[in-house]
Amino acid sequence: MTRHGKNCTAGAVYTYHEKRKDTAASGYGTQSIRLGKDAIKDFDCCCLSLQPCQNPVLTPDGFLYEKQAILEYILHQKTETAKKMKAYEKQKKAQKSSSQLESKSEERERVERFKTRENSIVSKPINPFTSGQTKGSEKGRTDSSSAESSASSSIVSSITNLPSFWVPCLTPENKPTLIKKPSKAVLCPMSGRSIKMNELIPVRFTPLDPSLDRVALLTRQDRYVCAVTRDVLGNSVPCAVLRTSGTVVTQECVEKLIRKDMLDPVTGDKLSDRDIVPLQRGGTGFAASGVDLSAKEARPVMQV
Repeated sequence: MTRHGKNCTAGAVYTYHEKRKDTAASGYGTQSIRLGKDAIKDFDCCCLSLQPCQNPVLTPDGFLYEKQAILEYILHQKTETAKKMKAYEKQKKAQKSSSQLESKSEERERVERFKTRENSIVSKPINPFTSGQTKGSEKGRTDSSSAESSASSSIVSSITNLPSFWVPCLTPENKPTLIKKPSKAVLCPMSGRSIKMNELIPVRFTPLDPSLDRVALLTRQDRYVCAVTRDVLGNSVPCAVLRTSGTVVTQECVEKLIRKDMLDPVTGDKLSDRDIVPLQRGGTGFAASGVDLSAKEARPVMQV
């Protein structure tokens, strides 16, 4: 225990800092920590490569990707789906062949049972002098045979109910797991919804200073501005992408300027609510950003 006061039981208050320190030192309990600004993806970075986009595209849900990265992801998912579909078709054929074999074996068993029943229906000459004795002996035999059959059936049932790992005939079988039919839809890695190549929106960022093309994007703190108001864009500035031209503007510009006439300020095309796609962004590191930035690590808990 962390020492607080002159004695561990002297104070009635067990502070949050002491509790957190004891939890980290003990190795028990779930630890949670709030992420800072350095652990957050910038608004203009790809959701897959986490690097600033050179040729950015946007999904209808507002997630930004590098065009090459998202196309490689879609192609990889399609090849994986094709492999799963081949395995599913192979399993389907195997199930069909096994069901045909089972139906044929059942038909053979039915024929054999019919033959045995038909062969037992035979008229034999009855001897009046030995008929009573034969009946008594047959009754005794049937009683003994029924007792033996019941005992053997109970033994067989007990053997079948208890699998054994050292007897080959009683070893439990490990049946292969059934493969479910895979979905042909490619899901977005961020939203989990269906994504298609023809739905990707090309994005055009307006650079802050076009003369800084030789400087690496990562070294610039402020990289892009709004295409209309020329406000500097960042994680703390809500942005939107216009589907018709692909330009990036601030939400303030959308509410105060664009929604009045519903016209694209760059191309002059008519806009609808569907054509204004909010750009998903990371948090700012502040508690009031509205984004949950806490990370948790689940560890064993001591129970009293």
